[in-house]
Amino acid sequence: MTLSMQWFTMAMMLLSGIGMGAVFDGYRVVSNELRFPKWWLPVLDMVYWLAAALIIFRVLYASNYGEVRAYVFVGLLVGVLSYYWLFSKAVIAIVKWVIEAFRKLIRFVLRCLDLLIVKPIILLYKLVKVIVGIGTAITIFVFKIVLQLLRPFWLLLRWMTRPLTRLLGRWLGPIVESWQIPSRWKEFRVRLTNVWKRWFKRE
Repeated sequence: MTLSMQWFTMAMMLLSGIGMGAVFDGYRVVSNELRFPKWWLPVLDMVYWLAAALIIFRVLYASNYGEVRAYVFVGLLVGVLSYYWLFSKAVIAIVKWVIEAFRKLIRFVLRCLDLLIVKPIILLYKLVKVIVGIGTAITIFVFKIVLQLLRPFWLLLRWMTRPLTRLLGRWLGPIVESWQIPSRWKEFRVRLTNVWKRWFKRE
């Protein structure tokens, strides 16, 4: 392995160590801000270390075909220490800012949806409900007025047809009474006769 390849591999391990530190800080801040359940933390730690190991091996394979030498671990250690000495606070602040900005964005979107969609729908529903109530009340009122206006004509019609109803009653009464009608049909006939008398009785 040439010297240039060794320096290149060490530089890649240095960058990998910085990346590992940045990802770990980001993961730690996100887990604290989102308040993951405690039983999730061991699982997430295992996923992080497995992913870090696979990525480092992939970088190592791309830089020196996977040869593990002492300078590989030195590069990783220097990268991790350099990150926590120089960049950790800045990365944590940036991650917190991104999380807070994302929360504000979600609150803004929800408020816009509430103002532009939810509240207009509720207002429209209340307006339709009021209009339907007013329309129903007006319809009932007009219907009552129409019934009162039509009552004289109905009374006149009933008075004009009274001789005819009496004549029909005289002709059809004996015939209907002579029929052999089951009890339930007799009950229906009694009810029908009562309705007939109630509508066409003498005023």
